[in-house]
Amino acid sequence: MFKKQASASINKAIFIGCSAVLIGTGALNFAPKSFASPGFLEFQWNRDPDYKQLSFYQSASERLERASYYLFLRGKDRKENIAKLVLKVPDYFDAKIKSQKLSFCKVKIGGYTGRTRCLKTIPSLIKVNDKQTVIEVVPEKPIPLNKDNYAVVMKIFNPRKRGMFQFQAFSQNVGEMDISTYLGTWNIDVQ
Repeated sequence: MFKKQASASINKAIFIGCSAVLIGTGALNFAPKSFASPGFLEFQWNRDPDYKQLSFYQSASERLERASYYLFLRGKDRKENIAKLVLKVPDYFDAKIKSQKLSFCKVKIGGYTGRTRCLKTIPSLIKVNDKQTVIEVVPEKPIPLNKDNYAVVMKIFNPRKRGMFQFQAFSQNVGEMDISTYLGTWNIDVQ
């Protein structure tokens, strides 16, 4: 009688242990991956006093993965009306940037309760230079100085190499000559 009870309890313990292992490994496979988003803390040595960090949303941060980049220009980031927007891309960002995959839109910035999405596409002329280091966005009408949020949307495959890439934004204001004003920097991380 004692052997039957001991055998039954051992079999029950083995069954529970094996079930826990199978469920635990299955839970790891079905656990949702975290979305790529900029970190809350950034530290830089000898920070330039003119440096300004701009917000962005990156749908994927893994190498060679298809991603959508929303490079935000919030209302508080702009000081004047913008007639032309120039983005400087680092030369070591080896992703293929095609002007057909770029757009400029009025955007709703997402958060915990909603997703980031374009509300209205702004008709714009978008050019990428041959070296893919400069992106020029010229909207049909100048971007007004108000509280609306705008974004340059890039649909690309992430670069082959890991790293942090600093995209810089410059604007040319209405009525000015070819003088660019620094708006800020987007720090994009590819893992």
